[in-house]
Amino acid sequence: MLGPDVPIFAGVAVGIVLGTCSGLVPGLHANAFALLVASVASRVPGPPTAVAAAVLAAATVHTFLDIVPSLALGVPDAGLAAGSLPGHRLVLGGRGREALRLSAVGSGIALCLAVPIAVPFTEVATQVYPVVREHLWAVLLAVVVALVWTEASTRARVAAIVTIVAASVLGVAVLDWPTSGPLPVGGILSPLFAGLFGVPVLLDAKDGSGVPPQGDAALAISPATLARSVFAGSGGGAFVGYLPGVSAGVAGTLALAALPSADQDTAARSYVVATSAATTATSVFALFALAGLGTPRTGALVALVAADLPSRLSVALPVTLVAGVSGALLVPTLGDRVLALVGRLDQRRLVAAVCVFLVALSWAFAGVVGVVVLVVAAAVGHLPPRLGCRRVHLMCVLVTPLALG
Repeated sequence: MLGPDVPIFAGVAVGIVLGTCSGLVPGLHANAFALLVASVASRVPGPPTAVAAAVLAAATVHTFLDIVPSLALGVPDAGLAAGSLPGHRLVLGGRGREALRLSAVGSGIALCLAVPIAVPFTEVATQVYPVVREHLWAVLLAVVVALVWTEASTRARVAAIVTIVAASVLGVAVLDWPTSGPLPVGGILSPLFAGLFGVPVLLDAKDGSGVPPQGDAALAISPATLARSVFAGSGGGAFVGYLPGVSAGVAGTLALAALPSADQDTAARSYVVATSAATTATSVFALFALAGLGTPRTGALVALVAADLPSRLSVALPVTLVAGVSGALLVPTLGDRVLALVGRLDQRRLVAAVCVFLVALSWAFAGVVGVVVLVVAAAVGHLPPRLGCRRVHLMCVLVTPLALG
């Protein structure tokens, strides 16, 4: 006779496979994927706890693996490296394999740190959250001001303000639009984020030479810098796990503002570590936030609640830990192969194919409205590199509506 834990183990294994496949799909946001999996969960035979384990494991592994397409796709021409994403700067320098391992190490250490920290942190959060919720607009405004202040010059800060205004207007205008796509679940977030963060990066890279030959995978970062970046990202993840509307990218940017680097390469490495740590820590802290505050903070937990699947901490935490360790091991294993494969492909055709896929995905999630939002969001997403500020300010597409609402 099978033991009671066998279906849960099977669910975790299935979830790891699904999350691996989805994480390598460009433009498929983790939240959208979690809702998609949850939408068919009621039709899956098996104990609800096992189905919940599959959903949670899939979403967790997805958040680890999605760095692979983000590094491999949208690599710009070397002349545009100064304005590229931190991870792409490492790829252009032949350090993409190192970037994959930096992400895996940052996530792995954050996974170990988050659990013991989350227990006392949640006790404090449950006490202060009512006050934070009542004054959420002020907290989010402080986050936005801090983001602007982290820019390196007055011109960049002005550019950040312009970007924030444009993203805010977009968010207020489209977030409540009714959508109707062929998929059983959908919404505007998938085309919105694909337009803001995906299409502009791809179009800027269409004339680039793609992924150059990559060097060895040795970590060229000091232990002290690695430790500071992981702690900064994990602290940011705690912040994100309990506060709505703030992404791991925002948390990583704010955390690293206190950790200036001597050169761009070191800053890029620190950013990859910190944002990966923040993303992983968020997954853990969000579990405790759901248990302590009753509020789901990630797409996976929203999906579990929406599908009326079990989300108790005694199951969700070990599933997240097992899936997280699996994801950390899979990132370098699969990432090296993807970088090598993409490096052999024609960049213009690859960019065109991915853009067509993002259009199709937007239609699948939100119909014609999704395609319109994708195009408009892509126009807004082009602002940061052209004005001279960070892309992270585009997250005000969510932050501002939350602050106003």
